Amino acid sequence: MPLYPEELIEEVRSRSDIVAVIGARIKLTRKGANYFACCPFHNENTPSFSVSPGKQMYYCFGCGAGGNVITFLMNYDNISFQDAMQELAGRAGITLPEREMTEDEERQERARSRYFSINGEAAKYYYYLLRDGAGKAGMDYFTRRGLSAETLHRFGLGYASPHYDGLYRYLKKKGYSDEELRTLSLARFSEEKGVRDFFRDRVMFPIMDRSGRVIGFGGRVLGNGEPKYLNSPETPIFDKGRNLYGLNLARSSRRPYFLLCEGYMDVIAMHQAGFDCAVATLGTALTSGHAQLFRRLGKPVILAYDSDGAGQTAAMRAIPMLRSAGIECKRLHLKPYKDPDEFLVHEGAEVFEKRIGEAQNAFLFQSDVWREQYDLEDPAGRTAFHRKIAEELTVFTEALERENYIEAVCKRHGIPQEHLKGLINAVGNRRYNEEIADPDPEILMQGAAPRGTHEKKAGILSAAQILLAWAALSPADPARVKALLREEDMPEESYRKLWRAILEEKEKKPAVQPAALVSRFVEEEEVSKLAATVFTRTLSDDLSSAERSRILSENLQRLRKDALKNALRESGDPALAARLVKEMANIGKLVIQETEV
Repeated sequence: MPLYPEELIEEVRSRSDIVAVIGARIKLTRKGANYFACCPFHNENTPSFSVSPGKQMYYCFGCGAGGNVITFLMNYDNISFQDAMQELAGRAGITLPEREMTEDEERQERARSRYFSINGEAAKYYYYLLRDGAGKAGMDYFTRRGLSAETLHRFGLGYASPHYDGLYRYLKKKGYSDEELRTLSLARFSEEKGVRDFFRDRVMFPIMDRSGRVIGFGGRVLGNGEPKYLNSPETPIFDKGRNLYGLNLARSSRRPYFLLCEGYMDVIAMHQAGFDCAVATLGTALTSGHAQLFRRLGKPVILAYDSDGAGQTAAMRAIPMLRSAGIECKRLHLKPYKDPDEFLVHEGAEVFEKRIGEAQNAFLFQSDVWREQYDLEDPAGRTAFHRKIAEELTVFTEALERENYIEAVCKRHGIPQEHLKGLINAVGNRRYNEEIADPDPEILMQGAAPRGTHEKKAGILSAAQILLAWAALSPADPARVKALLREEDMPEESYRKLWRAILEEKEKKPAVQPAALVSRFVEEEEVSKLAATVFTRTLSDDLSSAERSRILSENLQRLRKDALKNALRESGDPALAARLVKEMANIGKLVIQETEV
């Protein structure tokens, strides 16, 4: 963890309102003491993402994401712990002390700096090779595609020769090591074939981050080789799910939207035609990381995906992801052409601009696709289509917005409005006319005997979570907690880490602050996530004292019994085995009283 004192981290966290910070990024709806939303970390239609002002924690009951205000900023904004601390400290009026990097941080920073330099040198090599006689095949390709010299320069386009080790030898002369070139996937190493460049006989597309630093490459084969497009694998500086091709240029565009397409040439063709807001994913489908990136950039997105079946499927996947991130989205109609590049070649920029103005609302586009999936001549098919529309309309949480979509979709597909509203009330009303159900875990079922190995494991982990929540929040002193809930009772290492942290916190204060506990593990994702999960496992206040004591005691007995069975299986010492068997006989005497809760 970065070298900020625990007291300072806690001061920054405690002076940061998690509801205000999260609410500035996603729309929250209040229900009782907590706030809810569709989770920003996975695609969903029903809100399972909960924010607790009292605990200053968030938790998603769908994907398990959870933590405090610091971890939320790190994960949602894709920033480091230091950056999250800087932002929150600035909001709270706290000045963070200047600090020197640790040796490990300095080593990592030096390595990253060299990686950027190496990729930059590789981009120069490809750039100059394209313009050399050896790059004629690549230059001929780009010329046939209609790219100007200015465009070639602006995107840093290049060429990788068919020779097997040209780039490798060039970079070795620059003083870079084999290990560095292997890490960046610029060269392949094998005992049979020796060293070979990763990219050969391809036109090259440098991939840059938002600051214009080269983080990877895409290469298109010349001729009929496979794969047609080859991309750099992920490296310490290249994350495909959080970067977009062309964003270094598009982020400064004055156009009030982004054009999202599928390929490098589509982006380049649109920029050359004056549509300098075009970007593309990097050989992957749109991810939640991309959606969050668009969310931070703050502009609507127009999907300029290919007009074929694959493009339609990609659009249908991307739309709900963008919508859940709060991004306005439309779908560009490209037919009769396959992609933006082909459209521009045949129709030109003026007609393309007109098509952008006619881009279809994303939900209406989806409704057209759903309509094709049903036989509307069959009453059952027509009913199923209407039910599908009703179910999907539940994604709109504001009454006015929902009414507008009902009116539009009914007009488009000839559905009586009252009929559709009735279906919405029947199948999707839970989002609007009913209270959002509190997704507390099924605590009362914890005493049920598991029926299989998977269920048993889940039951043991659940019991451990309930008891860790008790240990953290109960008034019981550390000695009493240790006597009942032992470290060796914990089923996994992450649970043992959390157990130790809870005991350390209880030495300071009787009741542990949930959000403060999470701060200890901001750079240990597994333990941080577990800590957030634990604080969803508190027993309901509606239970009687006797019932609370019974549930806690039964879970403690189950956990201890499982730990002793595991110890017995691993024991090779008869004396130890005899002691464990004796302990097993006394498990029923383990009781947690309500006064300790």
